[in-house]
Amino acid sequence: MSKTIIVRVQSPDHGTKRIESKGSESTSSFLNKVQTEFGLGDTGWYLYTSRDFSIFIRNSRAKKLDDYKIRHGDMLYMKLEERAQSVTSMDVDGAQGAVSFPSSSADSVSPSSTAPSPPISAGSEVQEDEVDILLSKQDGKIYRDRNEQLCRHGPKGKCLHCVPLEPYDEQFLKSCDPPIKFLSFHSHLRKLTGGVDKGKFVNLENISCKIKPGCKEHPPWPGGICTKCQPNAVTLNRQTYRHVDYIMFENPMVADRLLNYWRSTGNQRIGILYGRYEAHKDVPLGIKATVAAIYEPPQVNSPNRVELQEDPKEDQVTEVAKGLGLVPVGWIFLDLVADDLSKGTVKNFRGQIDSHFLSAEECIMAANFQNKHRNPCKLAREGHFGSKFVTVIATGDNNNQIHFEGYQVSNQCMALERDDCLIPTKDIPELGYVKESSNEQYVPDVFYKGKDSYGNEVTHLARPLPVEYLLVDMPAAFPSDFQYTFKTHDGLSTFPVENREQMGETQDFGALVQYMQQFSPNQFLTAMSDFHLLVFLCTSEIIPVREKMGMLLEAVKNQDENLALQFKKTEEWATVEEMMSAHDPSPRQASYVGPGAAPLPPIGGASSSAMWTCAHCTFLNPVGLAACEMCSLPHSSGPTV
Repeated sequence: MSKTIIVRVQSPDHGTKRIESKGSESTSSFLNKVQTEFGLGDTGWYLYTSRDFSIFIRNSRAKKLDDYKIRHGDMLYMKLEERAQSVTSMDVDGAQGAVSFPSSSADSVSPSSTAPSPPISAGSEVQEDEVDILLSKQDGKIYRDRNEQLCRHGPKGKCLHCVPLEPYDEQFLKSCDPPIKFLSFHSHLRKLTGGVDKGKFVNLENISCKIKPGCKEHPPWPGGICTKCQPNAVTLNRQTYRHVDYIMFENPMVADRLLNYWRSTGNQRIGILYGRYEAHKDVPLGIKATVAAIYEPPQVNSPNRVELQEDPKEDQVTEVAKGLGLVPVGWIFLDLVADDLSKGTVKNFRGQIDSHFLSAEECIMAANFQNKHRNPCKLAREGHFGSKFVTVIATGDNNNQIHFEGYQVSNQCMALERDDCLIPTKDIPELGYVKESSNEQYVPDVFYKGKDSYGNEVTHLARPLPVEYLLVDMPAAFPSDFQYTFKTHDGLSTFPVENREQMGETQDFGALVQYMQQFSPNQFLTAMSDFHLLVFLCTSEIIPVREKMGMLLEAVKNQDENLALQFKKTEEWATVEEMMSAHDPSPRQASYVGPGAAPLPPIGGASSSAMWTCAHCTFLNPVGLAACEMCSLPHSSGPTV
């Protein structure tokens, strides 16, 4: 467990105060403590690790204090600003006579930011994803051949019937088979920057649903509020673009290992998708999320509900994926109920007229994941806008077969979840509910447009709220030619998946020995090409190879046989091989003690014939065990104590 530490925070107006924390605490939680301790607002103050204000602590649920090397007794320095930088001629909502430009309301409600992050100037460097850099350099136009019937010019001429189209051309998108319902995000950006001004005044703004801090014209909420600090009302519109256009699983085995959990237990399951973001050629300037592996975090499962638990290995798993060239691209959950076991069919609950696509609770969880994995963007003042993190559901289709559905929630939904404004309803899953203002929190009015019984368009207050206004869907499928980031093991058993102890599938040293016995010495790289095995080797405390994992991950990433053999010859892996050779795969059973036999002596007076001490962790084990009960390592042949 992480030890409790005391961190000193120095403020120019409030002096120095001590904050109790832990190294494993997220920076978001720590900044909330600082805000409460100093009585600060949501914005207008920033925290740095050095006196020269060079290293800024970002508000993130993924970053920990340990990531900034903050230790017990360290001093942090606060920087205050009288007023956050205001947007005048670049206000998205056109306030103060600003220049307006085409944009959906998902892009603009308030120019303020809810997180205490410094404004990003035009010259600041934002590290965008590789796929964004690639697409930003592409022309993006849709080129057409000369129409022999309509074109009246020579072969080198162009006219209205054959001139290249912009990637956001509505008529072309509708004419595709199937029609493309949403613009890709980069097509949306081209539309914003394609006017006469070439996007000179474009500045994507994240929605804020919180009161702007620092207003001195009235007491703080609930004592008062004014038009200067009050957040704007939100009118929900269906988002016209999406950050990811297609979800592709590399091969069926990636999903089958997750589905096998449901087939074995009947319980639902959640997994984190690891893969890559790549250009998608079927959509102009599109992006696809390619899934190479599914990690299953700690969770409590039942046939009707899944509850995620805190994962102490989350950062280590992400580091393993990074070494393999992978990133978390989404999450998947099962919603499967058997229909006919003899036919292998499942029931269809979603997408029908009297059902829903996603429940409000699932939308809120998807928004939470998307806020955790935000999309870096140079056109946003905060340096991020929206998210590429996708949601996949494994459920039944109209033919009662298992299929996958892909979704994202809109940027508006992300803002409502981030500012704690959206909650699920109790009885109707397809309806959410926007909280009402209280003494503790001011919640702006949220509206959506619908039609009444006469067909007239009317505006409704989002209490309750149909979650279909928050959803953006996308296809999820398998390629015609399967891809393999990790080599397959035909006819061989795979390494156990993590966090499946309740179904008897355990990752331990015995499982490693049993798995490795299937492969010959010249199949070492093939044996190591398993994501769950690599996570086990990196996170296990009894396998001494963590310092050399970078070499192995690089070998698996590039399928480099020579580099894999170099890792196999290291002293660390030689130690593991010695441990495996000493391990007895069939433990001896303890001898039966019949009636009247002398009982085993107590632990305090245990003799060498009754107990043995593990040479690796010094745990005292009964004589009948061939492997240590604590660390699963084999019984040493040396003398016992």
